[in-house]
Amino acid sequence: MLIGIVGKPNVGKSTFFSAATLAPAEIADYPFTTIKPNKGVAYLRTRCPHLDLGHPCNPRNSACENGVRLVPVELLDVAGLVPDAWQGKGLGNQFLDDLRQADALIHVVDASGSTNSEGVPVPAHSHDPLVDVRFLESEVDHWIKGILDKGWEKAARQAHLEGGKIEEVIYSKLTGLGISMNHIHAAIREASLPESVVAWKDDEMMRLSSTLRKHSKPMLLSLNKADVAEEATIGRLSHLDGYVSVPTCAQSELALRRAAKGGMVQYLPGDADFKIMDPAKLSPPQKKGLDYIQAHVMTKFKGTGVQQCLENAAFTMLDLIPVYPVEDEHKWTDKQGNVLPDTHLVKRGSTARDLAYKIHTDLGDNFIRAINCRTQRVVGHDYVLQPGDVMTIITKK
Repeated sequence: MLIGIVGKPNVGKSTFFSAATLAPAEIADYPFTTIKPNKGVAYLRTRCPHLDLGHPCNPRNSACENGVRLVPVELLDVAGLVPDAWQGKGLGNQFLDDLRQADALIHVVDASGSTNSEGVPVPAHSHDPLVDVRFLESEVDHWIKGILDKGWEKAARQAHLEGGKIEEVIYSKLTGLGISMNHIHAAIREASLPESVVAWKDDEMMRLSSTLRKHSKPMLLSLNKADVAEEATIGRLSHLDGYVSVPTCAQSELALRRAAKGGMVQYLPGDADFKIMDPAKLSPPQKKGLDYIQAHVMTKFKGTGVQQCLENAAFTMLDLIPVYPVEDEHKWTDKQGNVLPDTHLVKRGSTARDLAYKIHTDLGDNFIRAINCRTQRVVGHDYVLQPGDVMTIITKK
């Protein structure tokens, strides 16, 4: 799974990325610090089934800490977006191209209103962050529409005359953008388009592009710099229709993760609090900084919001659930004896056969049945997977 970290310049995207991954990224107080996309790995938290088994696990594609399974996801921090990026302004063409394979987007918004539309610092609360939300929607919509528009009239007319399906025309044009046929069917249904394809004009194409964006590139709002934002602004942005919004303090998360790595505090990403290990060893600036985070971030928001953004994107917006395939349904091991070796994220509603195909095409093609290891019940191909299921796939020999 790939999550794109997006937004205009100078809002804290690279700070968010570094806080989530502890991977190095250039961070500075000026636009277009990020030129080439930064790639890194962050982790989603979920309860590990080994707690129910009563034996420690041996993860291969993930990790486990004190009963919390840490499932890796890839993050992509791209160049800042400015208005009219879809026309090539700023680094727009590069920005949009980098997002082709993203499954979801976390839009980092400067909730303090201290950067204008170009990412230039301005007095706090002087810029309305809602403007940034709407412009990013518009930029992605125009990007998708620009791809559809190329040769559209000819392709639409040919599909109309030959009785072809316009969904297939759209799919062929958007190949490589991570837009599935299911996304296209849903978008056409919701866009209220004329029955005749040749009657789709500019407004209809924009409406189609917008609904395609909503289905294929769902966006979460990271309300960054929440510690210095006005409460009314946080409240207004937290209730935008169609959005999951999380107050975020990426700079505080980065500071806490670095402090934890240095042994100064006890803190895990997503915790609602932290513990100073030895106050006597802190310098005055370090103590002042941690006191600020405690008072203005942890007490106020019950966390920095960074981990919550990642998990909301995966578990709420994309509606993914963790499942655990094993070879031995009794010991929950693979052929090498590793307990609960792998975690797979699958769409809620996926079946046992879907899981088989996700592991390997041959498993899906030769699927016979599966075993729910928790209940020891044999289930068929249409068994709907539940969060935390441990499954054994039985195939033709």
